Amino acid sequence: MRLHVGCAQWTHPAWPQPSRSKLEWYASWCNAVESNTTFYATPSRSTVASWAEQTPPDFRFVVKLPQLITHERRLTNVDAELRNFLTAIEPLGPRNHAVWIQLPASFSPTDLGALAAFLHQAPRDYRYAVEVRHRDFFDDRGAATNLERVLARADAEWIPFDTVTLFGRRPTSYAERDAWMKKPRVVRRTRALTAGPIVRYIGRDSVAETIEGWTYLVDLVVNWLGEGRSPTIFLHTPDNVEALNLARRFYGDVRAVVPDLAPLPEPVELEPPTLF
Repeated sequence: MRLHVGCAQWTHPAWPQPSRSKLEWYASWCNAVESNTTFYATPSRSTVASWAEQTPPDFRFVVKLPQLITHERRLTNVDAELRNFLTAIEPLGPRNHAVWIQLPASFSPTDLGALAAFLHQAPRDYRYAVEVRHRDFFDDRGAATNLERVLARADAEWIPFDTVTLFGRRPTSYAERDAWMKKPRVVRRTRALTAGPIVRYIGRDSVAETIEGWTYLVDLVVNWLGEGRSPTIFLHTPDNVEALNLARRFYGDVRAVVPDLAPLPEPVELEPPTLF
């Protein structure tokens, strides 16, 4: 029974800037991270090996497939590209929690055959988690059921991006307006398909509203832990300035109900500046 929490990135201009490894410093705050940079290009093995070296053994990455595979080729005729990507991230070893297949909003229930074929051919040495954004998967029970069947055959997870709190009232800042334009507006999903559910939650600029909005998620995670699952939760806000503190706060809220959870590590203090 484990709970992993993290953010959308391991560095942010508004966060403290360590003089050494930013990832190593981040890993003293959270025990998971979304690896979004891999969406834009496949990293080198040496880069990925450095990520592993900078994080403890129980740290977890959820690594996003490159857009070439998911958005440009739409999971079709990508055997070589997938093989190259999996070879590149191999140095993560058990730190690689799941390969994240984020599909474009245009990927509809009529495209499920491509996803089924992709998951059927994908190497079984890795876990896969799929994020869909087409509204029919959320509004049409039949479409959702068909997607769940495809995922179940590969023991893959459905990653919900919970934007309910974000869209709870009209935006009041530039960051919230930007998030309103870019984030999917779909109904909340609370069903886990595997032993390792993953949820992406985005709140508001207001810390209080963000915390109030995740009350259901604390209860859900407590239930999942009671069922023997090990969930991973990623905390977002429109500008992510408070995301680090919120991730730790969320973990603390769950641990207040499940005291057997091991505490998160104590954050590494930054070295004081020197004159030379």
